Amino acid sequence: MDETLKILEQEVSKIDEKLAENKALLLNPEYQDFISDIQKDITELENSKQNLLNSMQEIKNSANKPVSEDGIDINPNVAIMEVRAGTGGSEAALFAFDLYRMYMRYCEKKGFKTSEEFLSNEDSAGGIKTVVFEIKGKDVYDLFKNESGVHRVQRVPKTEVSGRIHTSTATVAIMPEVKNIEFEIHPDDLIWEFHRSGGSGGQNVNKVSTAVRLTHKPTGLIVDCQEERTQGKNREKALGYLKSRIYNLMKEQQVKKLTDLRINQVGSAERSEKIRTYNFPQDRITDHRIGKNFGNMQGVMNGDIDKILEEVRNIDPNAVTLDSE
Repeated sequence: MDETLKILEQEVSKIDEKLAENKALLLNPEYQDFISDIQKDITELENSKQNLLNSMQEIKNSANKPVSEDGIDINPNVAIMEVRAGTGGSEAALFAFDLYRMYMRYCEKKGFKTSEEFLSNEDSAGGIKTVVFEIKGKDVYDLFKNESGVHRVQRVPKTEVSGRIHTSTATVAIMPEVKNIEFEIHPDDLIWEFHRSGGSGGQNVNKVSTAVRLTHKPTGLIVDCQEERTQGKNREKALGYLKSRIYNLMKEQQVKKLTDLRINQVGSAERSEKIRTYNFPQDRITDHRIGKNFGNMQGVMNGDIDKILEEVRNIDPNAVTLDSE
């Protein structure tokens, strides 16, 4: 592809030379009788140049168009992030909130646009059970895609009076906004439920059933959306999120057909192995896929994760997780 562009660029350069020559002839008194022919040549050359430029742009657009390994187009500038509390009760919910806050602060520092939550279930202790939100910015999906997996925390919970270190987990799933999905979702396989949105958002949002819960019967996947102020927009958002969930699940299970999904793995929109451990007492963050440690826990939890994201950006997505500690 680079070679093709190089050839086209050379052709454009040759045309520019001819255009310069012909335009010079227009100013030469000796060629006044041929002005009509010269103008015609200039018009043809300019048309040829524009055609070449259009072809070059198409090639560049094609090269920059992100396509997954199964041929499905993805939007590189949108990432759907889901953070769930894992094992560990209230401490897991608190850690899930800490991760959510970490990513949100990073996005604020980078100027990425984040949507309001699709769904945010709060835990009684102040943590969250599940939160889903969109991140929009240049190449954000590629930036965040390797954050998917189980994140483990080792620290002394605020409620632990004996000072004993607890181990809890939270899961992160990063999903792309997908287009041209080849699998078909039949309307009869969908269960739509509508209810009032919780939280702030005005009288209409809280009094009218604008929030949507969508269930895909064959897989059991459930999607909640209350981001938008109208039911129609929330229906559209929920369906798009469901498609991303199904696509991620198919990709993880390496199947090409929706009917081949294994039902017993439904809901695990992330790799089962832990990818990272946050050890608070030792001020150490370990990414098990690359076997590397990072410090500055306080800074990281406040969104200073550039170094970590860069280190794991090009890892093998199927890398084996190393059990340590």
